[in-house]
Amino acid sequence: MPKPAQHEEIEIKLRVQSVDALRSQLKRLRARIISPRTHESNTLYDTPQQDLRRRGQLIRIRIEQPASNFGRNRRNQNEPAILTYKGPSTASRSSRRTGTHPILRSHFKIKEETEVSFAGAQEMARILRALGFHPVFRYEKFRTTHALPGIPSLKIELDETPVGIFLELEGPPSAINRATRLLGYTSQDYLKATYGALYLTDCRKRGRKPGDMLFPPRKKLH
Repeated sequence: MPKPAQHEEIEIKLRVQSVDALRSQLKRLRARIISPRTHESNTLYDTPQQDLRRRGQLIRIRIEQPASNFGRNRRNQNEPAILTYKGPSTASRSSRRTGTHPILRSHFKIKEETEVSFAGAQEMARILRALGFHPVFRYEKFRTTHALPGIPSLKIELDETPVGIFLELEGPPSAINRATRLLGYTSQDYLKATYGALYLTDCRKRGRKPGDMLFPPRKKLH
């Protein structure tokens, strides 16, 4: 049986204005792809009273498939998936352990994260429903993960979403800060918002009623 992977997640997002310019910069930095472009389908679960959201917690089922298969294969009950739990923000406690300056700790999104991989996404969904949790938000994206030479502890994830393209940098604060500078950003560009929050902001901006953050059928981004 797979063992849960538990760690403290430290990350920020950066909004990408030009994908071509970003990819050119990654090439100049000799970044390598450690996980190819993958389609991710995510479903968040909560109680009808949204107890998890109010406590700053999250339970998510994520299903991944190669981007080339998006919209083609019919899903089955035994497809592999990832169950994720995220706890409330631990920024103040983490600043002491990681050595992050107290003034700067608020620049990062820091949460406890536990994940386990399993087979049977639909069966897990039934278990969560039996425990009183129900789907509250679905969102999807295409993700390509890069690594930079000399910063092995950092993941640079290029996320193509229905509300824009973002970089998500995950790793120690010093690694995030260093990679940010190399990519041409500053700490003023850091975003801590979840994709759900970014989606709600986009809906308000466009005057749309919020629903799920999904691509149009069979749409592919490049």
